[in-house]
Amino acid sequence: MASTREMRLRIRSVHNIAQVTRALEAVSASRVRKAQQRVLATRPYADKAWQVLRHLARQPAREYIHPLLTSREDISKLLVIFVSGSRGLAGAYNTNIVRYTLRTFGDLELSVRYVTIGRKGRDMLFRRGMDIMAEFSDLPDEPSFADVSAIGRLAIEEFESGRADQVHLVYTDFINLLRQVPSHKMLLPLEFDEILIGGDETYQQQTPVERQGPEAAYIYEPSEEQLITRIVPRLTELQVYQAVLESLASEHAARMVAMRNATDNANELVAALSLEYNKARQLAITSDMLDIAGGAEALTQSRMERS
Repeated sequence: MASTREMRLRIRSVHNIAQVTRALEAVSASRVRKAQQRVLATRPYADKAWQVLRHLARQPAREYIHPLLTSREDISKLLVIFVSGSRGLAGAYNTNIVRYTLRTFGDLELSVRYVTIGRKGRDMLFRRGMDIMAEFSDLPDEPSFADVSAIGRLAIEEFESGRADQVHLVYTDFINLLRQVPSHKMLLPLEFDEILIGGDETYQQQTPVERQGPEAAYIYEPSEEQLITRIVPRLTELQVYQAVLESLASEHAARMVAMRNATDNANELVAALSLEYNKARQLAITSDMLDIAGGAEALTQSRMERS
């Protein structure tokens, strides 16, 4: 059994750890609120841009099709943009997104290359021998669209040059503070089966229901070709930016929950150690009192024998 001094030092150490985790929880709670606000601010713009693009692509008698909208018959080369965290202490956040990525793309008999965003995911994929063609691990804590647009341009260049037949985006979808879901979607060529506005169920319910039948014809100024040429690359970069914001909010939420659990566990451990320490101290005091009483009794017996 550990001595009372060792137990006292351990209690002090666990208490100091609880203070650190409580501070990290407060920092993450502050950051997740800001990240959540940025995520919710981008979703209406992304949704409206997607609706405009869908309408342009479905116009009758369309003669112009953007290369980023054209699907390829022979799919042999994939490019995966993989978004993870750059810091630890976030529970199973990074492990979950890596496991999801390997389960989705690890067993494909295709050439799969990765563009990683975040140090933790980059290191995990590198240790597993994945082909990493580029990595972005020095993004600021609050990235702007300009900080992320280079990743979208890289994906566009790889797709247009033929070095990638499909570009997929893997990220963590921010649902709420307690739920973050690993997700992926095909970034290029652009698909029209879903509205890409993130995982906010409340916002999805507010999205207008599309009417059945042919799309209404409109006259655009400037021309339809110029609009598609501008909006398709812009929307591609916007989807990458939105995925980074979703993952960033998910990372802060996961870290906040992990630090809260760590603080609670540390407090429970301090209480258990304090109970054991008090028991050990009471046992030592009782033992000392018994020794004193035994010594006094022996001294009394010795005096009685001498007299």
